[in-house]
Amino acid sequence: MRFGIIVFPGSNCDHDCYHVLKHVLRQDARFIWHKEQDLGALDAVILPGGFSYGDYLRTGSIASLSPIMQEVIEFAEKGGIVVGFCNGFQILCESKLLPGVLLKNNSLKFRCKDVYLKVDNKKTIFTGSGTPDVVRIPIAHGEGNYFIEQKGLGEIEAAGQVVFRYCDENGNVSEEANPNGSLNNIAGIMNKRGNVLGMMPHPERVCNPMVGNTDGQYLFKSVFESIIN
Repeated sequence: MRFGIIVFPGSNCDHDCYHVLKHVLRQDARFIWHKEQDLGALDAVILPGGFSYGDYLRTGSIASLSPIMQEVIEFAEKGGIVVGFCNGFQILCESKLLPGVLLKNNSLKFRCKDVYLKVDNKKTIFTGSGTPDVVRIPIAHGEGNYFIEQKGLGEIEAAGQVVFRYCDENGNVSEEANPNGSLNNIAGIMNKRGNVLGMMPHPERVCNPMVGNTDGQYLFKSVFESIIN
């Protein structure tokens, strides 16, 4: 599979994504600088985490105006698979590829810890490959509080666009399990077409057996299978 990893000034999880795809999962992966205007031949695009443009104005807002993002938008509109982790999720929302916005954590503190995610929709191209009901994935963000107005919230819930929710280790969705105040414990959503995913947790950080957790592999392997099939 051919993956393109978009690199913005301030990205800091781009090499994590590259290492997982290239060296752990043995896929074709390459970096794409934000000033480029051609994605080339790709099967999927990844927007990595980090602090693009120092999170000035709003997280992801300046990155959404980078030249390469017009190509990413067109790629997605043609059905191409696009995934954004953490800052990548914020950029996808600012680019209007996903609805809603990411606000400051309700604690007003940066949260860095492992969290449990309930796989709320298992009929997606991101949650196949025997994905269990609950996975353990780390977070590292200061603005991961997902918000959308009530009409939009009802629409994404009804359409099954919520893919992941924060929960406890037994899959119970509760306020105590919510690390940032996100509406309805939302940790990740997809677009209506189902080819664009944004999530605040970092699956790329838990793919190598050396770290003692490979739950992140479920997402990547699900994408592989969807492309092959």
